[in-house]
Amino acid sequence: MPEYPTDHAGLEILPFDACLRLLASVPVGRIGFVENGEMVVLPVNHIVDGQDVIFRTTHGSKLSAAEGEYLVAFEVDHYEAQTHSGWSVLMTGRAEMVDAEADVERMSRHGPRPWVTAVQRAFWIRIRPTSISGRRTPA
Repeated sequence: MPEYPTDHAGLEILPFDACLRLLASVPVGRIGFVENGEMVVLPVNHIVDGQDVIFRTTHGSKLSAAEGEYLVAFEVDHYEAQTHSGWSVLMTGRAEMVDAEADVERMSRHGPRPWVTAVQRAFWIRIRPTSISGRRTPA
């Protein structure tokens, strides 16, 4: 019997707090945004800070999306092949650069390490959610 209400396909509709826990439970998610009229989806390692997703990046498309405070999507999921079970959480919100020195110092101590260590300067990006939703297969 499902723990939460189900949608038309029989997937459990996860409450907000469960979505936040799942967002924080995996180290890698995918950020999606529009660049030059095309959809771009890229993996990032991240942390959850309150309700916000935080990640590091260098110069490039993710930084450009944050500088413009564009609407982005962020998705994490997990799938267990043996049991055919899994879950997915989708966040939409605005990406923005984190430049307050106190925030940068705190995130540098607790945040994810950059994948590429030869980078001269990494920038912190925060996604402030406008919506968070999640689904999972019933247990």
